[in-house]
Amino acid sequence: MSEFRFTRPNRFPPVIKNLLIINILVFIAQITFGAKSPGIENLFALHDIHSVFFKPHQLLTHMFLHGSIEHLLFNMLALWMFGSVLENYWGAKRFLQFYLISGLGAAILHLIVLYFELEPVMQIFKSLPTEQQLELIDSPNFKVNIATVGASGAIFGCLAGFGYLFPNTLIYIYFLFPIKAKWFVIIYGALELSLAVKNSAGDNVAHFAHLGGAITGFIIVLIWNKTNRKTLY
Repeated sequence: MSEFRFTRPNRFPPVIKNLLIINILVFIAQITFGAKSPGIENLFALHDIHSVFFKPHQLLTHMFLHGSIEHLLFNMLALWMFGSVLENYWGAKRFLQFYLISGLGAAILHLIVLYFELEPVMQIFKSLPTEQQLELIDSPNFKVNIATVGASGAIFGCLAGFGYLFPNTLIYIYFLFPIKAKWFVIIYGALELSLAVKNSAGDNVAHFAHLGGAITGFIIVLIWNKTNRKTLY
C-alpha cells in the first residue's frame, strides 16, 4: 500500500466505462431481440454442462447479460462503486484481468454445484423413453436448460478485492448507514453462504456464483499483494 499514489482518480476509468457501455448495449439487444430470438440467451448465457445449449465461451459471455433492468442497474452501480477504485489503483490491464478471472471463477464454482444438484434430474431423464427425452432435451422448461446471467460473480470479486485493499473505508448502506468495508464483505459473504446452503424454493439467485467470484477475487489480490511485496526487497 505504501508505494501507491492515489492522484486525481478517474471516476469513470476506461475499463469501467467500457464495461458499463457493453452491458447496457447487450441488455438493449436482449429486450429488443430476445422475444424474437431466444438464441441470444441460448448461445451466450451460462448453461449447465448437461444442457444441449452449453458452450465453453458461456463461462465469460454470461457476465454481459442480465435478467431485468433492476438486475442490470444494481450490478452496474456496484461495478462502478468498487471497480473504479480498483482500476484506478491497479491500472486498466490488471483490473480487466482481475474482473474476467473473478467472473470465470464464479462460473466454475456455480457449474460444479449445479452439476451435483442436477445429477438426480439427469438420472430420471435417462430412464425416460426416447420420445420423451427428445421432447425435453431442448425445451426451455427442462431444468438443465435454465440459464444463468449477470455480472454479479465478477462484481463480488471486486467487492472482495476492495475489502482486502481498503478494509477501513466506509461503505454507506442505502447511502445512510456507514460500515467499514472489511465488515461489509464478511457479513455479505456470510449471508450469501447461508442463502446458498439453505437453497430455498423459489430463490433464483446464484449464490454459489457470488461466493465463487468473491473467493477468486480474494485469492488473486492475496497473490498479487505477496508478489508486489517480494519485489520491494
